[in-house]
Amino acid sequence: MMRKLFCIALLAAAGCCQAAVNDAIRIKDLGKISGWRENALTGYGLVTGLAGTGDSARNKATRQSIANMLSRFDMTVVADDVQSRNVAAVMVTASLSPFARAGDSMDVTITSIGDARSLVGGTLILAPLKAADGRIYALAQGPVSVGGYKYDMNGNVQQKNHPTVASIPAGATVEQGIVNDVTQGRGSVTFVLSEPDYTTASRVAAAINASLGSQLAQAADAAGIEIRIPDAKRARLSDFLMAVENVTVTPDRRARVVINERTGVVVAGGDVRISRVAVSHGELKVSILTDNTVSQPLLVSHGGEGIRTAMVSNSRVEVDERGEAGFVTANGNTVADLVQSLARIKTNTRDIISILRAVKAAGALHADLVVQ
Repeated sequence: MMRKLFCIALLAAAGCCQAAVNDAIRIKDLGKISGWRENALTGYGLVTGLAGTGDSARNKATRQSIANMLSRFDMTVVADDVQSRNVAAVMVTASLSPFARAGDSMDVTITSIGDARSLVGGTLILAPLKAADGRIYALAQGPVSVGGYKYDMNGNVQQKNHPTVASIPAGATVEQGIVNDVTQGRGSVTFVLSEPDYTTASRVAAAINASLGSQLAQAADAAGIEIRIPDAKRARLSDFLMAVENVTVTPDRRARVVINERTGVVVAGGDVRISRVAVSHGELKVSILTDNTVSQPLLVSHGGEGIRTAMVSNSRVEVDERGEAGFVTANGNTVADLVQSLARIKTNTRDIISILRAVKAAGALHADLVVQ
């Protein structure tokens, strides 16, 4: 059954890859404009309102944080006097959109950094979120959402997922946006391919020039295409970039065979070729079986001197060899053809993976072999 599903998946992937080669794809699906990236934000905070599942008294940092928080409200409490287990120290993380503006909301993730058992039912107290430059860009606060639980009593524990990780949907408010200048003070923008390739970069530049009717684009390298912005379009840059993004092009693809040894799945494009190769596949199975028996002499019950019970091991070796070895020849075929031939001689998926690796080592597989 696994072999049938494997062959069906391989053939379906081969057909899809062949169709994808013949179909044009929008440029926006191949990469992005340089400067468009999310910015990581990190902050430290306290989650309160826990039902005795917070940090223990051994966490001095948590007790000191509680004392510092109370001092903001004109309450002086020594950190050593704090004994609450309803509070947990957490780290707060978020991703700031490249076009976020002040007042926008974004999701945050909360992770415990102490020995809290669960964050269920807690509320995050106002926590500032900083970027790598040390400036505050957002503030996070609100009730946390935990996709699990953990309850324990008298040595009995019931747990689901990770209750020490939580999230707050739209729990952070952007206080300061990021100004992104995609032109970087120049009269051009750079389009960056997700998968660098000289052929694809050249095709993208040619497609842009053909669509816009002017020599505006030029491939700088395998990953970047420089696109000059006409003077008449600089006042309406968004419209110009929209026209560029919707230009279609047929990208060039590298031949790849992806192997997942854990699940036994092989995915290959339909255009992956194999040179002339012969594959001989046989199987030899050796089994060593041991039977342990107890030897019980009759004179033991009569107290005979020197007579005792003994453990006896009887071993046998069994050799099972397939009557005929599988032999497959391929001349100018594809990976899909080779796999079909191997399936006809009832080769299991694990052996197919080993054969493909051997074909690659022999120099007959003209594709990148990716082993996961």
